[in-house]
Amino acid sequence: MYDYIIVGAGSAGCVLANRLSANPNHKVLLLEAGGPDQRTEIHVPLAWSQTLKTEVDWNYETVPQAHLNGRRLYWPRGKTLGGTSAINAMIYMRGHPSDYDHWEELGNEGWSYEDVLPYFKLSEDNSRGANRYHGTGGPLSVIDPVAISPLSEAFVAAGRAIGMPYQADFNDEDQEGVGLYQSTIRNGKRCSSAVAFLRPALERDNLTVITHAHTTRILFEGRCAVGVQYLENGFPREARAQREVILAAGAVNTPQLLMLSGIGPADHLREQEIKVISDLPGVGANLQDHLVTGLSNYSTQPVSLSNAMKPHQVIRYLLTSTGMLQTNGAEVGAYFTVDSSSPAPDIQVHFLPGFFVNHGFTRVDGHGFALGITVARPKSRGTIRLQSANPLVTPLIDPQYFSDPSDLELLVAAFKRVRELVYSAPFDPYRGAELLPGWEVQSDDQIREYMKWQIETIYHPVGTCKMGHDEMGVVNERLQVHTLENLRIADASIMPTIPGGNTNAPTIMIGEKAAELILQTR
Repeated sequence: MYDYIIVGAGSAGCVLANRLSANPNHKVLLLEAGGPDQRTEIHVPLAWSQTLKTEVDWNYETVPQAHLNGRRLYWPRGKTLGGTSAINAMIYMRGHPSDYDHWEELGNEGWSYEDVLPYFKLSEDNSRGANRYHGTGGPLSVIDPVAISPLSEAFVAAGRAIGMPYQADFNDEDQEGVGLYQSTIRNGKRCSSAVAFLRPALERDNLTVITHAHTTRILFEGRCAVGVQYLENGFPREARAQREVILAAGAVNTPQLLMLSGIGPADHLREQEIKVISDLPGVGANLQDHLVTGLSNYSTQPVSLSNAMKPHQVIRYLLTSTGMLQTNGAEVGAYFTVDSSSPAPDIQVHFLPGFFVNHGFTRVDGHGFALGITVARPKSRGTIRLQSANPLVTPLIDPQYFSDPSDLELLVAAFKRVRELVYSAPFDPYRGAELLPGWEVQSDDQIREYMKWQIETIYHPVGTCKMGHDEMGVVNERLQVHTLENLRIADASIMPTIPGGNTNAPTIMIGEKAAELILQTR
């Protein structure tokens, strides 16, 4: 018998395992469907794309997308200790203060920017030092780029040349501008949630971590969660919790597990011949994600990350954990506003001093650079639904990208401004031919069609068990599942709306706040 069972050792789950087991009187079980985070590429920052479509990736795929010419999009999700924080690009970005103030405006007391800022700071060991916005001494290493590529320097100069202000800190109260991106790297290696939070707690006798443990069902006595069933290396197992079951399995797997357990839209559950325990129509709804499109150019100078795998760079990294392989690639970026009515910058740009086509699977010879453009707060909403009552069958992922046409129109306007940046004077020493989309793509209709054929996820699904008290709410502001007892959710699925930035840092914050809420309960 455990006090707490945590399902999912991802960005938030590792935080929970650490914080809840800090009290030696709490007996904690952490279940992870994947294996240990032993794959070498996990820990080499620039090798992150080499983890995709491997054993540490759920390797999901969407259903055909009606507004993307029927394409199915590949969706990587981490399946190892650390979850997606073990395979992502390590960018540390919180979003804009107005994102969290909006959560509170929706009826979620205690989730305003001022409320959540202490939890962001609690996690941090920020190389910039402690101030109003940042913390030091926390488990999570957050650093500036160690060595800036000349192409990244050109990007920052180009942004300023077209009128963007220099942004010294994207994680303070003003995101607008161009500048350096911070990342979760420590001593030249990835600082995932597993490295930061779980590894220091593994020696505790009161924490049990089981890998290759695929949770299949939540167990109930009446309306009270009392444990879970799971498959450990394919063999059925059961574990019991006398205090709480906490789901931290992410925006895909958490709603799937709820529905498999009889919690969700009643009609859908009955279609799958699943007994309804609680009719919560919001389970699996409200799916939001960030898409990325952009431009790629050849570089006329051999200064890109195409050099990263040359023998001298590999040897340097193996010996010293320095050199090109210690960067995550996304050293710099920008935020700007297209829609003047937006309360915060509505476009995010990631710059990469190298080629990145088709998630890195498509190799491009030569040197180049890429700019990824993302709508920070898309309005399109999708769903996660069961394909089968068999827990080993992947769910149906339907983001319904561009179902709100304003998302595409924002991207078209943003694309033209970013192209202006690429063709400004600071890039003159480096800019070669345009690889994507190609200079012949000029009209708005051509840009739209290019995006529909080329655009991909930038790996930020959220919102499928949203926090709120309306009819689509799944958890309250204490992250307790409505109508049920001793069941809580703490992951990206509880976000009512997507923050305007990379979602790993907000998910870790949710883990920190959830741990405190849980510890306050008894």
